[in-house]
Amino acid sequence: MKYPIATFIAFFLMNTAVVQCEDWPAFRGASGDGVSHETDVPVEWSTDQNIRWKAILPQPGNGSPIVCGGLVFLACAEDTKGHRRSLICFDRETGERKWVKTVEFQKEMPTHKTNLYCGSTPVTGGERVVVWHSSAGLYCYDFVGREIWSRDLGEFEHMWGYGSSPVVHDGRVFINCGPGKSNFVTGIDLATGDTVWETEEPFQGDGDHNEDGKYMGSWSTPIIVNVDGDDQVICVLPTRINGYDPASGSILWTCDGIRGLKGDLAYSSPVVSGDLCVTVGGFNGPAIGLRLGGEGDITATNRLWRTEPNPQSVGSGVFVDEHFYRSNADRPSIVQCVDPLTGEVLWSGPPGGSSWSSIVSAGGNLYLTDQDGVTLVFKPNPHEFELVSKNELNEPSNSTLAVSRRQIFLRTAKHLFCIAELHAGE
Repeated sequence: MKYPIATFIAFFLMNTAVVQCEDWPAFRGASGDGVSHETDVPVEWSTDQNIRWKAILPQPGNGSPIVCGGLVFLACAEDTKGHRRSLICFDRETGERKWVKTVEFQKEMPTHKTNLYCGSTPVTGGERVVVWHSSAGLYCYDFVGREIWSRDLGEFEHMWGYGSSPVVHDGRVFINCGPGKSNFVTGIDLATGDTVWETEEPFQGDGDHNEDGKYMGSWSTPIIVNVDGDDQVICVLPTRINGYDPASGSILWTCDGIRGLKGDLAYSSPVVSGDLCVTVGGFNGPAIGLRLGGEGDITATNRLWRTEPNPQSVGSGVFVDEHFYRSNADRPSIVQCVDPLTGEVLWSGPPGGSSWSSIVSAGGNLYLTDQDGVTLVFKPNPHEFELVSKNELNEPSNSTLAVSRRQIFLRTAKHLFCIAELHAGE
């Protein structure tokens, strides 16, 4: 059957629009790598420029917004003690609250003053949205706020609280459950909430400290990566990186090296480009580069480099054009460009500043929000830090922005902002 050329043109334009105007359904986007394929993204804004709307939030928090269709979802505590943990659904066009689902949890769990409750980012696979409230449970709702199922996965008590986010892939929810006296990675059926598999991560110590009395814990969000034709769940645990079979939960491979001089800590997610994987430990811990593939302990065969100490790392980095850009939470600079094959720091960005957010790549630029709520937009230049713009909202932020349909959604301590290029009359 032959089709007129106009049909092919229409098909091409339709699919180009899909690529350029996408949802942001999970922490760090659809692929969990911080990369948006949109081309027309705002690069300048302020409190009185290019703000389409802002919505008041009940409490500060470190979790990030996600976007699906006409809805924006965000986890937020309703009180300072974590007794009321909520998932809030906003209208993406107006910022109006469409519904709020609150979980009551009477026990006050410990956390760090910089990591308030509801620091996890929700996830959606379309039609359903899942939020993890740690010890208060895992909840699944439909898009009008009806609870589909909920699960009690246990109690996760750590002096610094929780922060890992769930991811959805191929009809399952994957979560790094911890930190605390129990640490495991699990796969859960998205339709029913039933546990498909649960793989315990062995450790020594009490959950807060390892056997040497140093800090320990993982707040890292897993990613889904195709390795040699097969999907894998990759997660950074307190002492090692593991690759899991998403169907069975069996550990396919492991790479040691996360244990650092100050403890066994993983805050950020692993970042992958092709067969290269880079991850950075927490609290000035080691950075590691490795090649994916293989079975069993691949430390000796696949680990390319390991450097320690490093600047404090909380947010996750991003790959662009075979270079790795990472954010820092302390000196010497807020951004660094790293050669992923050697671990060499090619340059360090503007001095000072601190960021807990992850870097996002969109429209040919990189976006990084610091703890003062200032978002740096800069070029992915492997030779030097090249600033495009500096955008201030005058409110602190520890969250990662979301990009969807030429709009940016950014959480601060007090508001959720929708940032868009506004034209005359808007």
